[in-house]
Amino acid sequence: MPELRKDPITGRWVIISTDRAKRPMDFVRESVQIKGNANCPFCPGNEGKTPPEILAYGRNGSGKDTPGWSLRVVPNKFPALGIEGGLDRQGEGLFDRMNGVGAHEVIIETPDHKSTLATISDKSVEEVFWAYRDRMLDLKNDRRFRYILLFKNHGEAAGATVEHTHSQLIALPIVPKRVREEVDNSKHYYDEKERCIFCDMIRQEIETGTRMILENDYFIALAPYAPRFPFETWILPRQHSSAFENMPAPYYGSLARILRDFLARLDSVLAFPSYNYVIHTSPMGEEINDHYHWHIEMMPKLTKVAGFEWGTGFYINPTPPEEAARFLRESRP
Repeated sequence: MPELRKDPITGRWVIISTDRAKRPMDFVRESVQIKGNANCPFCPGNEGKTPPEILAYGRNGSGKDTPGWSLRVVPNKFPALGIEGGLDRQGEGLFDRMNGVGAHEVIIETPDHKSTLATISDKSVEEVFWAYRDRMLDLKNDRRFRYILLFKNHGEAAGATVEHTHSQLIALPIVPKRVREEVDNSKHYYDEKERCIFCDMIRQEIETGTRMILENDYFIALAPYAPRFPFETWILPRQHSSAFENMPAPYYGSLARILRDFLARLDSVLAFPSYNYVIHTSPMGEEINDHYHWHIEMMPKLTKVAGFEWGTGFYINPTPPEEAARFLRESRP
């Protein structure tokens, strides 16, 4: 019989199919195949096809917007929000509005068009996380912004419009609803029990082991108890850490290693799926706290959100997280 499961952090309910669970081979999907493109704006030699770079690593001696880089950050050519101007908050009767002010940047993760985060070196993935940190710390100086979302769309089915591997950053003048719910519910739990709900969850998952996928010195990867999507996975610091950008230096290399290992297993089990990941961290001005625990949410694109989900806010997941964790845990990248 299907189960209803409640996410203890957000209060969100999901339906888990336990009797007719889908295995990895049961999903119909298109594998991500990187074909190459001589006109790719993210490839070395085509730097003039992007807006002027904001940040670059690895270049020795040559000037900005030239080849020789190992990682490059540029403004999005078609930004969701504009960097110029004031917020100009206004009310129209019941309605509120403000100017679409924000920052929208692209992190080009490697000069190699055919590489992915699963195939580049640990050091290169670590550079990606350092770039995230550098850009967050810089944008936090802008008082118009309240939250910085880091995310990745890998593959056309996940919304990637350029196949060259990259991730994105959007600085927002408001805290997203989903993040606010996580933070506020975590605060309520802490006020009642004087413990971080994420830390409690991590301890319990390590003890039971049924939803654990990977772990190393500083991080764990696990299937959440009430996942919205099949093979959804969270990567979390083992010790309490409330803000991604405030981690000790050794954590970034450890995070790179566990992410690469996980993505290699995902490619092996699900035949190179499209996926999204998002980094949820504490909002600006709330970075140091005992109640919220930053984390990465990984979501392979195996199912579609349809009318039932839109109408109820419930998600239907055809793969129990215990089974997903077992497939990933036992895989050989």
